[in-house]
Amino acid sequence: MNSGGDSDVVRVGVLALHNSKETKSILNAIEALGHEPVWLRGENTTIAIDDGSIDLEPAVDVIVNRLLLSNSEAPIEELGLAQTLAEIRPMLNQPAAVLTAVHKFATATKLTAWDSPVPDALLALSNERLNDDRERFGAIGVYKTAIGTHGGGTWKVDLTDPVNPRVGNRQAFLQSLIEEEDTRHSDLRIYIVDGHIVGTMRRYAPDGDWRTNVALGGTVEDETTTLPEPAAKIALYTAEVMDLDYAGVDLVGDGDRWYVLEVNPTAGFKGLFAATGRSPAPYIAQLALERGGVSIDTERVHELSSTLDDSTPSCIPDRYRSRSETASIIGYIEEVVVSGTSGSTTTLAKSDTGATRTSIDTSLAADIGAGPIKAKTRVKSGSVKGGTVRPVVDLVIGIGGRQHTVTASVEDRSHMDYPLLLGRDILKHYQVNVRRRADGDSVSPSADDEAEE
Repeated sequence: MNSGGDSDVVRVGVLALHNSKETKSILNAIEALGHEPVWLRGENTTIAIDDGSIDLEPAVDVIVNRLLLSNSEAPIEELGLAQTLAEIRPMLNQPAAVLTAVHKFATATKLTAWDSPVPDALLALSNERLNDDRERFGAIGVYKTAIGTHGGGTWKVDLTDPVNPRVGNRQAFLQSLIEEEDTRHSDLRIYIVDGHIVGTMRRYAPDGDWRTNVALGGTVEDETTTLPEPAAKIALYTAEVMDLDYAGVDLVGDGDRWYVLEVNPTAGFKGLFAATGRSPAPYIAQLALERGGVSIDTERVHELSSTLDDSTPSCIPDRYRSRSETASIIGYIEEVVVSGTSGSTTTLAKSDTGATRTSIDTSLAADIGAGPIKAKTRVKSGSVKGGTVRPVVDLVIGIGGRQHTVTASVEDRSHMDYPLLLGRDILKHYQVNVRRRADGDSVSPSADDEAEE
């Protein structure tokens, strides 16, 4: 099966068009296990069909699929790329399985069909049907975009108010809120590779929030050795039903009563490692290498898992370009689509690299149903000594077909030129061209400039 070179060395390609620490750690683990990692990126990957033969460059024996479709500007194109490669080489986390997993309602539907417990949920394509039936979830429910990541696109909402079947260009649905006896909301993240549990962490929501994502400031505790047997069985069965070689399975419940919240085919390693001291990367590398036809020392894998090596891999392509060199361009004044739980609208936004956080005008926030308020933040401003305290809410902001879910501060911007200010939480993905303005005006200083503490 080896594609060239030393017949005892397996070349494992990791398909990842991004620069995540998880991708780097898997590549480093492959090398540490004595085999050859290959980073399949936009800079180095080609597929040629020539006179009835298929040639993949760079050559690999097996592929680990690490495409982040929930964050992608072009998920269908990337899914098609993964399917193309899966037709050529064995692949961990097949594209069809990943497609189901990244769509939260498709996940819930499949798990229900296979008797894996999930919270009650409702997806309706029309506004009327969604709101006519929302009362079945009580006064408070969970409102989610079908595709989202890091807790983005997930809200706890007051269902006495109407909601929208779409957030921006993404389908949304309602789900029952599973309450726990503990006053501090938590869930379990169980990381599974090849039908085995690598580690389990309990994730606690940060103050002022109910979502437990580590990316949002949640804290974690190790629960690998204390994982209840019913929860372990449900998690393992769920990964099997979803046909995923590796995944993070999120459960909520207590005792014998557990529900699957989500199944993440590209779950992060940072929180799990912080809680358990175990990295899934060597186990994923081991599975890939075994699919490539070699045997791997399990003790060596266990030894490597005690370190999360996310340093820059030696196999990084020669033609690699940093994100800043390939970043999209955004104007000083940009036309964007901003979405909340009850609607979307197109508006002008100002780019401010001096602001840590995006902010939205109070009236605009009310119009689109931004909220509920998650917490409060103190913001320094040149016009107010000592700064001001503002509420913060989740927003989905679309820019040129690309969507960002951010936690934005709410303020009265009626005296300012633009109802929305884009901070570094969004601008980190772009290069700002200060001469480009969607309103056609000349560039001039504004009272908007501020920086969050």
